[in-house]
Amino acid sequence: MQPVKGGSAGEPPNRIEIGFGGGCHWCTEAVFQTLRGVSEAAQGFMKSTPPDDSWSEAVLVEFDPAEISLTTLIDIHLRTHASTSAHKLRGKYRSAIYVFNDAQRTQADDILGLLQADFDSPLVTKVLSYEAFKPSDERFRNYYATNPDRPFCRTYIDPKLRRLREQFIKSTWGHSSP
Repeated sequence: MQPVKGGSAGEPPNRIEIGFGGGCHWCTEAVFQTLRGVSEAAQGFMKSTPPDDSWSEAVLVEFDPAEISLTTLIDIHLRTHASTSAHKLRGKYRSAIYVFNDAQRTQADDILGLLQADFDSPLVTKVLSYEAFKPSDERFRNYYATNPDRPFCRTYIDPKLRRLREQFIKSTWGHSSP
């Protein structure tokens, strides 16, 4: 997937991209692949502009805001990874929202401000400017869809998907229900 950067010329106006870093990209990919309104979730490595310009695991998400709002996407993102944990591997497994323009940055900052009230601890999720994306090796893409019985998937991804179904099923569940 090539970045659309929030509605480039020649692209449908309802096609928007944004990046999410939330720990392991296998987990993040699986979460976003299941959502109605998300047409693609490409896992790989993303970087921002300095000072956060090291590569970290992330997912480039393409979505239709008429089907799923950015607020819902960010809310799901925050609730399906350790968005309040400042652990020592935060560089490689950064909690981030990668934005393509100033309007997305403002919107993401506003949404984080509103959602902070739902969490007992401060969010460590950063809103960062998108700089570059490198897709994962082909053998790791669609990891959960092709390896659902692996111990990693059962231990880490299954609980995230259960939490997603419990909290958001009525409005967001769409593609496949594991």
